[in-house]
Amino acid sequence: MSLRAVIFDLGGVVLGSPLHAIARYEAERGLSSGAVNRRVAQSGPGGAWARLERGELSMEAFFTFFEAECRESGFSLDARELFTRMADEARPRPRMLEAVRRIRANGLRAGALTNNWVSEGDGTRLLAPHFDAFVESSAVGLRKPDPRIYELTCSRLEVRPVEAAFLDDIGSNLKAARALGMTTIRVTEPEAALRELEEVLGFALG
Repeated sequence: MSLRAVIFDLGGVVLGSPLHAIARYEAERGLSSGAVNRRVAQSGPGGAWARLERGELSMEAFFTFFEAECRESGFSLDARELFTRMADEARPRPRMLEAVRRIRANGLRAGALTNNWVSEGDGTRLLAPHFDAFVESSAVGLRKPDPRIYELTCSRLEVRPVEAAFLDDIGSNLKAARALGMTTIRVTEPEAALRELEEVLGFALG
């Protein structure tokens, strides 16, 4: 079945990766590599990070709760500083935006599907005009990898999951998309991911 839409994660795909900022922060603070992401995973859907991304916590409340969760895991951090660094990393990648433009110019639809938080909404929404559908976890009360947020995005693009490709930098998010029948591409190195997408689509993206 031919694809009718491509859906992009934002941070780590269309924007610089927050994972890079987290890794540098961990190294500078002498934390074990992956400590922050392990804490987020261990906390699960009820943890502070997940609640923030579903729009259930303010940033101030999140900072307090997440720092407490980290202390429970045996390390301390300054959550405000960490998020400032993540925001600094979140600069648009021109090649990705050009790919989005070419996808739409070739008659396909382009969507954005991001796990984010309310305080960064204004900044990320500046990207909204580039896409036919723009789905933010903090706005819809769902977050990846919940299957419902992928289905919602496809619905807004008026395609079925099997008619969409999805690009993300996190394996668990891609696994959930594949389970729905979506074509998935993991973004580790942006240029390599775009070459893979070109092969899937059959036309040049830049």
